[in-house]
Amino acid sequence: MKRLTLIILLFIVYTSNINGQTPSRNSGVDFTIAAEKSIHAVVHIKTEFDRKSSLYDNFFGLNDPFWDFFGNRNQQSMYPIIATGSGVIISEDGYIVTNNHVVEDAKVVTVTLNDKREYLAEIVGTDPFTDLALIKIKETNLPILNFGNSDEVKIGEWVLAVGNPFNLTSTVTAGIVSAKARNLNILGKSGSIDSFIQTDAAVNQGNSGGALVNTSGELIGINAAIASNTGSYTGYSFAIPSNIVKKVTDDLKMYGFVQQAYLGASFSEINSKMASELNLDEIKG
Repeated sequence: MKRLTLIILLFIVYTSNINGQTPSRNSGVDFTIAAEKSIHAVVHIKTEFDRKSSLYDNFFGLNDPFWDFFGNRNQQSMYPIIATGSGVIISEDGYIVTNNHVVEDAKVVTVTLNDKREYLAEIVGTDPFTDLALIKIKETNLPILNFGNSDEVKIGEWVLAVGNPFNLTSTVTAGIVSAKARNLNILGKSGSIDSFIQTDAAVNQGNSGGALVNTSGELIGINAAIASNTGSYTGYSFAIPSNIVKKVTDDLKMYGFVQQAYLGASFSEINSKMASELNLDEIKG
């Protein structure tokens, strides 16, 4: 039996062309404006911390070979661990959104802009339930990405992934939206929100926290995970929808934590068996 594909949280991420799907010059799709808007608003993040976060402890077994992708958790060291990722500037006065797993437990967070300016960043707040975090640098008049409406994203729509894979700064890859509202069950926490945009835009180590943008250059997601049995990109990547990102970052900025409402009900997707039991005419809902 083939080894089951693992959903791997990214911590540092990469990029390449998407399986020969780059549109031709005559295809009518122009990515240049979106790329120009994005690369200046996407930052490189370097973190220093003493050990890997509990998110990885929960996700990987002690003897899992994929732990080598992130480092040896059993090794004791007097030196800080250095890791890198990406972030997106969402306000001119220095607020930056990234993944929680990029900055969780970090002792020092350093942000480098596309023009090579470097800053120490403050962690404003984190939310492990959505794998998002808000950090801030002391600067003004910064380039930003405006939020798009992720609910309006269509399957088959062209998108760009922008980040810093393997420390290759300001890297842009293209793909299409493959699926929406994908539940991966990877955060491993009660109350976690799993509703990812799935794309085939190439992302790798270092793209975590980077931008997923539409062809208008609007932020429609934060790249967070890949589906892979190798630890590197093999065809699909996953982004947290921008509507969730905006809600979380607004709350972190205003309150320092995320306010969640609980309905007190659970939901199941309709399948053939359930439709038959409920005498439904359509397998829908």
